[in-house]
Amino acid sequence: MSRPASPTYRTRNWPAYNEALKRRGSLTIWFDPEMSWDAAPTGRRGRQQTYSDAAIQTCLSMKVLFGMALRQTTGFVESLLQLVGLDWTVPDFSTLSRRQKTLAV
Repeated sequence: MSRPASPTYRTRNWPAYNEALKRRGSLTIWFDPEMSWDAAPTGRRGRQQTYSDAAIQTCLSMKVLFGMALRQTTGFVESLLQLVGLDWTVPDFSTLSRRQKTLAV
């Protein structure tokens, strides 16, 4: 049996095609300054968590999206926060490692 012929596509609108290709490489990441990055007190005994679940999920989402190790992720998120101008501390890799077991990303 022979294979069906693959269709040929012709680009007629080159400026729109070029713009579409440029937009594929665009990356935008938003950090809401009103987001609760620090964990709220739980009222239970023992040491309280330092970072909120949203902060851990943000870091772990970056890890999964870009296929990075945990230490690379902390550096990446730290540089993003610095670019945005937020003075939040970033969870270290051991905190991310511990908390990723209980959170679904």
